Amino acid sequence: MLAQITIKDFAIIDEVSLTFDDGLTVLTGETGAGKSIIIDAIQLLAGARASVEYVRHQAEQALIEGLFFIDSRSEGVQNLLEQFDIPVDYDEGSVVVERRITAKGKSICKVNGKLITLAVLKEIGRQLIDIHSQHETQSLMNPDSHINLLDHFAPERLQQTKEHYKELYDELQSLRRKYDELSHNEQEVVQRIDLLTFQWQELNEANLEPKEDEQLEEERRQLMNYERIFDGLNTAYESLAAESHTLDYLGQAMTALESLEDVNDEFKQLSQQLKTSYYSLEELSHDLRNRVDDLEFQPGRLDEIETRLFELNRLKRKYGLELNELMTRMAEMEEELEQLHNKDTHLQSLEKEIQEVQKDALTEAEHLHKLRQEIANDLSEAIQYELKDLYLEKAQFDVSFSTQSGPVAWRDQNIKLMKQGLDLVQFLITTNPGEPLKPLHKVASGGEISRIMLAIKSILSQHQGITSVIFDEVDTGVSGRVAQAIAQKIHGVSSQSQVLCITHLPQVAAMADHHYLIEKDVTQKGFTNTSVQKLDQQETIDEVGRMISGGELTETTTQHAEELIKQAASLKS
Repeated sequence: MLAQITIKDFAIIDEVSLTFDDGLTVLTGETGAGKSIIIDAIQLLAGARASVEYVRHQAEQALIEGLFFIDSRSEGVQNLLEQFDIPVDYDEGSVVVERRITAKGKSICKVNGKLITLAVLKEIGRQLIDIHSQHETQSLMNPDSHINLLDHFAPERLQQTKEHYKELYDELQSLRRKYDELSHNEQEVVQRIDLLTFQWQELNEANLEPKEDEQLEEERRQLMNYERIFDGLNTAYESLAAESHTLDYLGQAMTALESLEDVNDEFKQLSQQLKTSYYSLEELSHDLRNRVDDLEFQPGRLDEIETRLFELNRLKRKYGLELNELMTRMAEMEEELEQLHNKDTHLQSLEKEIQEVQKDALTEAEHLHKLRQEIANDLSEAIQYELKDLYLEKAQFDVSFSTQSGPVAWRDQNIKLMKQGLDLVQFLITTNPGEPLKPLHKVASGGEISRIMLAIKSILSQHQGITSVIFDEVDTGVSGRVAQAIAQKIHGVSSQSQVLCITHLPQVAAMADHHYLIEKDVTQKGFTNTSVQKLDQQETIDEVGRMISGGELTETTTQHAEELIKQAASLKS
């Protein structure tokens, strides 16, 4: 869940720090007070694109920090944190997300102190926060979003089949690309053969050897430091075995200690230690002598090395590859040239392989379709049940399936496989008995769409493991008993996930477990500022009363507010 958020110099907010708890938290206030600005800040934590317009006037940067707590239900978040090597203390289960937007337009994203890209933050944000706004309600009218909503209803039942299909689909796309590249017109093929032949010959004539450049660099260093190496080795040798007689003296010491070995074990141990040191130094002395003898200065060899390194570096720069990569590229060129020279044979082989993979992908897509049909039946029943609670008891909901070639005909070779499989999914509904099922955008009104989306969210919140669900004025355009039903439904979602809700409905506010009031005022310096206040019991009654009256608080509206809150408490219990 979202435990805390700190917002600084963001839009008209100077500085606000809010602490959230489990259950349903509502944010209320006059229109324009800044409620949606807080949601905008939370959206940035979820990976929304930033704008320099968010930075408060005369401020250098805007800062939003969010503290989330995750648990065993947040497996998706944990997997992403591990995937992107983001440190996390699983005992504490905390995730700190930070967004900074500078006045110059730079955006900085961090999770648990590690810098990440906006794309990564968006992936993590999807697992942490589910923001449901009026804009998202309108997206329900777009059939392209329906298949994702269907798949989110029972992801565990689809996961394995979807993964298998994706592997086959990606392989099929790769084979098709190879086929297209190989079946270019003759002139392009000839030009490609000429280019590859020239490049291969150039690399082949260079007689490349694995790690040759590294070995030459090492040899060049030795030749350039010949005098230092000779002096160092020779001095070390002479210090051990030449006129200094170091080894002779050590030999005398070893003989002296040998004569004491039979006295006691201590002398014997000292003698053995000296013997070990003597023989090691003697072996080292021979090694130093051999190395000095092997040293040979070859001025011409240094020129050869410089010339060869120049040629190797030229090839590496030209092709933008390291030496080992150049050798791999040569092998790839040979393979491609062989394919181009024997294009027809390879095209036939690719075509056969494409047909086999396409057959396997189609089989997996059929399986995916059958699973989706089963899930669609369960989803339809669940949504019908939820709609009854939202006073759409006469509505009929269904999920239709088709392909890009029309209705599903399984062995039709003209069926086009898509990234999501065979299926084009569309939600159908009728809200009036006797009327046929039709697409949502042709039937449902604004208030009905809000209720349908809320019904879907109520169901999906039980399956997705999202830590926080946010409703941004999804109750717009409803009143009366429908408003009360929406209030109960939103509170029902909070039993599965933490819910933050911006609302103008007193029925929703009365159902809150926690209530924040958003207000806007003008500071002494003449700046507009948004402030947030957590309301106690009496302040909550007064705010709900104000929402009921729409203006001045009277004794009657206060009594009405108390009764509404009392009724809400009874419903919640």
